[in-house]
Order: sequence, then structure tokens, then C-alpha cells
Amino acid sequence: MKKILILGASGNLGTFLCQSFSDLKPLTWDKLDLDLTNISALASALEASQPSMIINVAAYNSVDLCESSDLQYKEALSLNRDLVEFLANWCLVKDAILVHFSSDYVFSSDDINFSGFNENNDPKPINRYGESKRAGEEKILNLAKQGLNYYLIRTSKLFGPKPNSSEAKPSFFDIMLNLAKENREIKIVDGEKSCFTYTPDLADATRKLIDDRPESGIYHLTNSSPATWLQGANYLFKLFKLSPKVKAIKSDDLSRPAKRPQSSILINKKRPKLRSWKLALAEFYNKNK
Repeated sequence: MKKILILGASGNLGTFLCQSFSDLKPLTWDKLDLDLTNISALASALEASQPSMIINVAAYNSVDLCESSDLQYKEALSLNRDLVEFLANWCLVKDAILVHFSSDYVFSSDDINFSGFNENNDPKPINRYGESKRAGEEKILNLAKQGLNYYLIRTSKLFGPKPNSSEAKPSFFDIMLNLAKENREIKIVDGEKSCFTYTPDLADATRKLIDDRPESGIYHLTNSSPATWLQGANYLFKLFKLSPKVKAIKSDDLSRPAKRPQSSILINKKRPKLRSWKLALAEFYNKNK
């Protein structure tokens, strides 16, 4: 394996990708190291370092801000589309491999019982964030026709240990656990079914993908067993033997600018299945109680 560069290295997923690839001593860049929207500076840095593989975890992911602000949407496109296009072009010219992470929000079904989307289904996002992620995918897929070597990995609902970076967001489970301990009524959406994904599991699955070196393409990597937000929270409370006041609500009951899919389940047809998110969640919190 030649020189690897991880972009977005200090984030929730990037931190564990750095661990999974640690034996290969990857270069690790984040926004504190380099403004990734400054294409000229990024081009100079890449020319100096000459990686043979770029793993891109850098992204804009503020779903509601993106929807409500044109300025934020422009920023989303800058990171989720324009950065990806530049990286894909650079990798094509240099015969390097691009590994890029995308989102279940490129898909949408309004049927909560819909079984899910496989790697070959046609995306149809219903919010600006999803559109920006799909735009990045399209840049990769267009250059794939010219010979780009790539792995486009879609995933969803990340959770796991929170890194020290100020940019890293708390996961849904961290938020629910803190609210439960405050003994307040918690309103939780009983809908928006997709797959919770444990960041250490995703990082290890990504390393295995790279080691196996299958053909270029789209890969869905999530933990098994789809769930709604309410189902996820209830299992968390069961683990901790907590009985908070929970009120199940619908997606439309929350005043959020961006519409969410009722189902955006990612079906993995190409790679070994990851364990259930319940097993991963239990392991995570047993380690951190």
C-alpha cells in the first residue's frame, strides 16, 4: 500500500479511520491544517505530498441550516460537490484511488415500511443536503467513465465515541442519554427508518474493503437491523435501565426546515454484513459506563 491521505481526520468517523489505517501511517488533514474549500492551496498541498489514495470524510452535514440558508447551501455545495469534483479529477490524473463517503439522504421513501435501497437504485433526495451529497456522487460517477478508480461508500446515522475535536458533534444516543438523565419529557420521532452505524465498525469495514480491493463502485456499509429514532432510543434506555418520559411524535410534528425521508434504509448487496447496531451500541456503552 502506498501513501494514504485522510481528509476530515479529526471528525467522528475520521478519527477511527486513522486508527484502522494506523499501521500504514496515513497523512491526516483537517480544516485546522488546511482550508479544504481553498482549491489552490489544496492543489499545492497534494502536489507536495503525492498520495496514491485519498480517503475523503470531509463534508458539510448541517441538514436544517443547509435548507434554510442560501449561504449555508452554497457552503454545502462547496464541500459536498466542488471539493469532491476536484479530488476526483486529481485522482484521475494521478492514477490515485478516491474513497468518498456519502449519505442515505440521497434516497427517500415516504413509506416507513419500505424495505430499502440497494447500491444500484436511482437516488432521489428530498432536501438540499441530500442534493449536495448526490451532486458529489455524480461528479465521481461521471469521471468513473474516464477511468477513475474509486470507492463511493454510503452510510447513515453515525454513532460512537466522540473525539476531542470541537468540530465533532454528539451522536443521537449521547443526546438521548443526557436528556434521560435530566428526567424531562423527551419527544422522539417514531419514523425516519434507516440504519444506525457504529463509527469503529464502519472504519474497520472500510479498511477491509480497501484491503480486498474489489472493483470500483458504490458500496453500502451500515450496521444491520434498520430502526426508527424511537426504536433506537428505547433500546438505549433499556441498556441503561432508564425509564424517562417519552412522547412518540411524527416527523411533521417537529418544526424543521428540511424534510426527512420516512425510509432511507441502505441495503448492502456487495460486502459482508456488519453486526447489529444493538450489539455495537451495547459494546460501546459497556466500555464507557
